[in-house]
Amino acid sequence: MKETPIKRELVDGLIQKFGIQDFAKATIREVKRVAQKAENESGVEFIKMEMGIPGLPAAKVGVDAQIQALKNGVASMYPDIQGLPELKEQASRFVKAFIGIDINPEGCVPTVGSMQGAFAAFLTCSQADKKKDTVLFIDPGFPVQKNQLQVMGVKYKTFDVYDYRGEKLRDKLESYLKEGNICAIVYSNPNNPSWICLNEDELKTIGELATKYDTIVLEDLAYFAMDFRKDLSRPFEPPYQPTVGRYTDNYLLMISGSKAFSYAGERIAVVCISNKVFGRHYADLAARYDGLTFGAVFSQRMLYTLSSGTSHSAQYALAAIMKAASDGDFNFRDDIMEYGRRAHKLKEIFKKHGFHIVYDKDLDEPIADGFYFTIGYPGMTSGQLAHELMYYGVSAICLVTTGSQQEGLRVCTSFIQEHQYDQLDERMAIFEENNPR
Repeated sequence: MKETPIKRELVDGLIQKFGIQDFAKATIREVKRVAQKAENESGVEFIKMEMGIPGLPAAKVGVDAQIQALKNGVASMYPDIQGLPELKEQASRFVKAFIGIDINPEGCVPTVGSMQGAFAAFLTCSQADKKKDTVLFIDPGFPVQKNQLQVMGVKYKTFDVYDYRGEKLRDKLESYLKEGNICAIVYSNPNNPSWICLNEDELKTIGELATKYDTIVLEDLAYFAMDFRKDLSRPFEPPYQPTVGRYTDNYLLMISGSKAFSYAGERIAVVCISNKVFGRHYADLAARYDGLTFGAVFSQRMLYTLSSGTSHSAQYALAAIMKAASDGDFNFRDDIMEYGRRAHKLKEIFKKHGFHIVYDKDLDEPIADGFYFTIGYPGMTSGQLAHELMYYGVSAICLVTTGSQQEGLRVCTSFIQEHQYDQLDERMAIFEENNPR
């Protein structure tokens, strides 16, 4: 057996030292910690694929607008809890320009990233109807959202969509909804971690069932317009970003500045609440919150108690970004397509050395190259593969932590540097030799 780039004893010792009992269940932060420590102690550069952090510069139009806002003195003023009027207007216009649906500005509410938006949405949805106390995840998905529900004591159920694409989705989804206890359905599109994209027929199914069972859909658009198989970057022209909002009035869209605009550090997003849901009076919410509507509870109760609003200057940044995009002056897709280029090169290297793409298709169409993809290796479980790759200076998280039932890992393309493609190729050649199929 060939010697590995990093000594096995070093990796195994660190895993034991950090108290990780089962590497298959290691969190993103735990994997990152082991990789960083192993890199420091060995002097061997890690190819880090575990963290979903943007690896591109922030949108300049946003930075310039935020700097100007700070110079104008907004740092000394509390932001309006409902949001900066200009951002609300531009978010509504952005939704029309790139999704092709109408949401009133009052329903476009800025949040401290989509993380806070999801937290506030979970709180509001889970209290809207006492009979509906459970959130349903169409997995795989973002692990921290389940942690949020654990923190607030809200129940949830999940299923892996891997075997339920297309027409199979309806019966599977309805088997949960007909129990009468589902308050919200959650998924990301494009999907973190698999990068699958639900198509219009699948979104129509979700929308129709959400209407039938009076359930709210929380559509996480963290990777907005990043299905690079189609050009979704032309404002007010099809094709538009797919959405459940074309098929039901029961929805919230979470649009993050983090990935599409590389604005992760300022924690800025907008939650766009459908006109119907925003103004709806839910009896249990009204009884608990002085007769307020869903939208008012979301902003004036949940967001207010969580953070008293969203970073004032960051709202100016996102407003400027959305305006420039809707005006056709800023094509955000041009910058972020770099992730697709990286994914294509990485996939070719892994497949060359015997790996396979776990979530490889959207029905009959190969998935897009983008921010994430998934890999597996014959004869290895998720935990075994993640652990073994650490010896080769490659870090990634196991799919089991995302709610997937498949054996494999999530690979993130954001931190890959040009010189690391050759590194990966060399290391995976040794991996393949040491782990014959």
